[in-house]
Amino acid sequence: MLSILRLSGIVEHAHLDMLNLAAPTMTSENMRIEAFAHCDGPCGVYDPASARVAGEAVQSMTTKMLTLAENHGSDCGSAAYLNTMSRYAAIKEEEAQKCKKELLVLWTDFFKPQHLESIPNLHDIFWQAAKLCSACKVEVSAVHAQELMDAIEEIHNIFWAAKGREVPWIRAS
Repeated sequence: MLSILRLSGIVEHAHLDMLNLAAPTMTSENMRIEAFAHCDGPCGVYDPASARVAGEAVQSMTTKMLTLAENHGSDCGSAAYLNTMSRYAAIKEEEAQKCKKELLVLWTDFFKPQHLESIPNLHDIFWQAAKLCSACKVEVSAVHAQELMDAIEEIHNIFWAAKGREVPWIRAS
């Protein structure tokens, strides 16, 4: 039996009694295990809240970028402006990618073929939301950021209805 206390690279502690019989030269120092998740092990822990938080960050960074550009006028070449704008852009793109990942997990892992019977446009809803994540990564558009939030809200409502629960849409910001 192999019991692992940590799965983040090289195993720090493993019970190798059975492995020692089969491979006496194997030790915890030369054994490497890599694990990636979320998730093809059906944990059942799904929630569109993480997509909402990432979507809100995208919308917030978009607003900050537009405001910064409006307030700097012709001073858009200063080091302070470029530094701040690049930080906002990096955060916006990172959060848009997180949002897309979270939506894709819901789409591909939570929703099953039987959901299509009651939600025939389910694939299109998720596909459009994923496309909005991509648009928000490459653009600075308040319209697309709001459309993304609207799409996440629609998915939130569909998700909780599929689970037979009423969970209100609450934004953090």
